[in-house]
Amino acid sequence: MLVSLRTDFTRPTIWSVGHAEAPEVVTSAWIDEQLAETFDRCGIRPGLLASVAGIIERRWWPEEVTFDEAAALAGRRALELADVTPSEVDLLISTSVCKHHLEPSVACSVHYRLGLGPECVNYDVGNACLGFVNAMQIGAMAIETGQAATVLIVDGEGSRHTQLATIERLRQPTATAVDVFDQFASLTLGSGAAAMVMGGAREGAHRYLGGITRAATVNHDLCVGDLDTMRTDTAALLENGLALAKDAFAASVEAGWDWTTCDLYVMHQVSAVHTTRLCSLLGVDMDLVPLTYPGFGNMGPAAVPYTLSTVADGIAPGERVLLMGIGSGLNCAAAELVW
Repeated sequence: MLVSLRTDFTRPTIWSVGHAEAPEVVTSAWIDEQLAETFDRCGIRPGLLASVAGIIERRWWPEEVTFDEAAALAGRRALELADVTPSEVDLLISTSVCKHHLEPSVACSVHYRLGLGPECVNYDVGNACLGFVNAMQIGAMAIETGQAATVLIVDGEGSRHTQLATIERLRQPTATAVDVFDQFASLTLGSGAAAMVMGGAREGAHRYLGGITRAATVNHDLCVGDLDTMRTDTAALLENGLALAKDAFAASVEAGWDWTTCDLYVMHQVSAVHTTRLCSLLGVDMDLVPLTYPGFGNMGPAAVPYTLSTVADGIAPGERVLLMGIGSGLNCAAAELVW
């Protein structure tokens, strides 16, 4: 299925974007050490996480830190940066992929932890690595139509449990080279949290103009995971994801956007291969793409806002910033900001 959608907004702006860094550093060299016997037995060259994926290390939260706690840490930071009190938030959207349970929503716990008001609408939005970008669109629609004045979007991700479980499976004597490569993407994941406050026009705010989305859901089974296991057809996911991104960029031109001249491109952080090939395909200058994956891995839907938060202070007023990503499913989305 191929769908394109353009949205244009006049009222929504971004008041702040913040992040919370997971404190425990886990190197790819350490993961290689844990899997040394399996790599040797299966004839796999160690070092692929660093040399091919470009991920030198990733972060873990301490074992006792829950996903909602991580999201709340980032949410609190974003509220502070925006000078917004908890009672002023009208809408809270949590986009975390990582969840300890099916219900209640992660948003419920974050709402409680942040002390948001009883009138604050709160719910989860899930769409793999695109959840946060999708939530920005939902928040913008609420602001544009007057349904909300202040929107808080949060995301908290953690890779500790998934990676420990994956390492344990791959250390078994029955593990094959196929198993290693099917679960390789699990080892590229990282932990982190990010949040954003959106609202109407005010001094120092950054305009949210809108964007486009495009889907190729025939590829919905290329990457399927839960907290214990994620199996990915890495090659097919890459090729089909790049093809979808190319279609999405073409659709943006048809819809009237000009995204070849943006000042900064904040992309979903997957790997070195993904980033370099995507930039080459779209004609994007790599120097305009800030990178977090080498030190933080793939933080899922937290990656785009997290990366934006790390460079926000260096963006000049009036510069055009394009947010874009490809998520399992497959879906692609992009949105333009004027800083």
